[in-house]
Order: sequence, then C-alpha cells, then structure tokens
Amino acid sequence: MTIITTIEDLRVLAKKRVPRMFYDYADAGSWTESTYRANTDDFGKIKFRQRVAVNLENRSLRSTMVGQEVAMPVALAPTGLTGMQHADGEILAARAAEKFGVPFTLSTMSICSIEDVAANTTKPFWFQLYVMKDRPFIERLIERARAAKCSALVLTLDLQVLGQRHKDIRNGMTAPPKMTLANIANLMTKPAWCMEMLGTKRRSFGNIVGHASAVSDMSSLSSWTSQQFDPAMSWDDVAWVKQRWGGKLIIKGIMDVEDARLAADSGADALIVSNHGGRQLDGAQSSIGALPAIVAAVGERIEVHMDGGVRSGQDVIRALALGAKGVYIGRPFLYGLGAGGEAGVTKCLDIIRNELDLTMAFCGLRDVNLVDKNILLPGTF
Repeated sequence: MTIITTIEDLRVLAKKRVPRMFYDYADAGSWTESTYRANTDDFGKIKFRQRVAVNLENRSLRSTMVGQEVAMPVALAPTGLTGMQHADGEILAARAAEKFGVPFTLSTMSICSIEDVAANTTKPFWFQLYVMKDRPFIERLIERARAAKCSALVLTLDLQVLGQRHKDIRNGMTAPPKMTLANIANLMTKPAWCMEMLGTKRRSFGNIVGHASAVSDMSSLSSWTSQQFDPAMSWDDVAWVKQRWGGKLIIKGIMDVEDARLAADSGADALIVSNHGGRQLDGAQSSIGALPAIVAAVGERIEVHMDGGVRSGQDVIRALALGAKGVYIGRPFLYGLGAGGEAGVTKCLDIIRNELDLTMAFCGLRDVNLVDKNILLPGTF
C-alpha cells in the first residue's frame, strides 16, 4: 500500500488516476501561472521561531469560523467540477468534512447538486454563489440553499469575466468529456475512474441543468460562463444578495484594501482574501502577500479568512499568524479526492491537522486561538 505523508503524495496519486483534462482543470492557473506559483512560493519565505521547554500538553485546534465551531480553522473551498475528480465527488468531500468537523463549501458549478449533498449529509454545509445575469435563477439558487439548510452563503466576486487557462483550451475541457480520439486514449489509462463514473448518474452541472431557464443539457463550462457571468455586477448586487439570503454571508475574492473596506461596509460576516487560486488575474499579488494589509485595515470590523496556495498545515498556521481567522483548502482536498475518494479527503485533512498541530507545538503554543505574529521570525513576513 502506498505510504502517504504529504499533500504532494496525494497530488502525484491524483495525477495518475484522474483524466488529464480534469486534473489540469484543477491544477492550473491563468496565462503564465505566475500568480498560481506565487501563491505557494510566498508561504515558504515566512519562517518560524522555534521555542523549547514549554508545557505542550492538552493542545487544541478547536476554533470558530463565522460563529460555527470547527475542529480546526480550516474549510474546504468551493471548487468547480469536483465530481469530475471522482464520481460523486462533492458528496464524498462533504461527508469527509462533516465527519472531521470542518466546513464544506459547495460550488455553484458543482457536478452534484445542492439537493444531492443535502440528502447525503446530516449537518449544514456552506454554499458558494456567483452573481449571474439570470437573476430569477440566482433567486432560486438562494432559495434552494436555504431549503437545504446551508448555514452560510459564500458570494464570489472575482469571476465577473473568466480568466483564460491555457490547459483547458488545449484539452478541450468539457463535462462530461467529449469522446475525441485523444480523450478516449487518455480515459483508457484511467480504468478505475471510468468504472466509478459509469456507476453514477451525476456527470453534468447539477445546480444548473434543469434549473436555469432554457438549459436542459450542459456540455461546456466555458459556454455557460461566457453567457451568464455578469460583468456589470456591483456592490448593489452584493446588497441584493444579502437581503435575499438573510443569513451568514462570506464575500470571496478580496485582494485590495479598498475592496476590503467595501466588504466590511456591506455588512457581510467575513471576507476571504483570495485571487481565485491564481486562475483569474495573472500577475496579481499572492493571497498570503495581500493578507496582512487587509487584516490591518478591516480585521477589527469583519472576520478575515484567506485561501490560495495552501499546501500544508504549516501554511495554515502562517496564515493564522498573519491574522486570518480561517483558511480554505481547494487543490489539496481535490488531490485527496482524486487519489482516494472520501478516504483521500480525510487523509488530506489528517495531514493538515497533524502539520498544524506539530508546528504550533514547536512554536511553543497549545491553543490555536493564541497563534499570532509572535510565532514568526521578524523580517521574513
């Protein structure tokens, strides 16, 4: 049996098991991928202060995110086409997160629907929403999330227009995959994935097909996004969503202090410092690089979370030290899902938890809620 000790081990396994177009969809950035790389590289520049001879018994990683108790301050980020990394992927990831005690966020662009996930879990999950031109469809999505008892709405603001990802264009990425000679040849090398997909009826965009007006067949993500994502979206739309939803609201995609102040002014419960995993504006600052200034500007007014580039529990504690109250993982849990389904997601969370716990201990702390800049080496952040 393969010994898995790091998120990188899961990535290597996922690359072997998942069809190329779907692995590349998850593991890609826009244009030159410079921001995608910076997201991970900039974490490594931040160094720790190692402390000794401190009582490290009874350590705790328990915390809260937007008032919800969590086993550790980590959430599964919303990721499109999760159900193409593994059959019924959103359901499996949501189950793993529920058992572990961390939030799972279902993407609007998921393969499994809101109702699918709700029927296969026992506790509330979070739902991620895009503002689209078809406002009646968005109203119905909000109502469906409410009916499913979702406990928070994550409103993503940084996808008014779609960034260009060269790998998706080269692969002709569609869901389900088109049966071209190249795709057939690649699928023949992924027999386990194919057998699992044959065993499920969930192979398209479950939140959209049969729900959006005049959409009965969903063969291409790019065609849907080009038609429906709204370049005219404004903060007035954020207020409209907040009023319609009425529950916990998290705003995702904040990278600028001015936008952070507007997010705090909106009355949202939290914001997520995020550059969409380096998939939108190539050449933008890394998420961890943008975090400190945003925390300094609005951290007393609104709960600040972050995502982008997290590949370990050490990255999680670096973000917490710089002021984040919650950290999201996207690609790490997708690697786990692709590598081993629900058990792979659980393995990912186990790795993150173990690395977070041990790093906290080496830095001389035993309560994650006490983590701050004092655990970092001055001059490295």
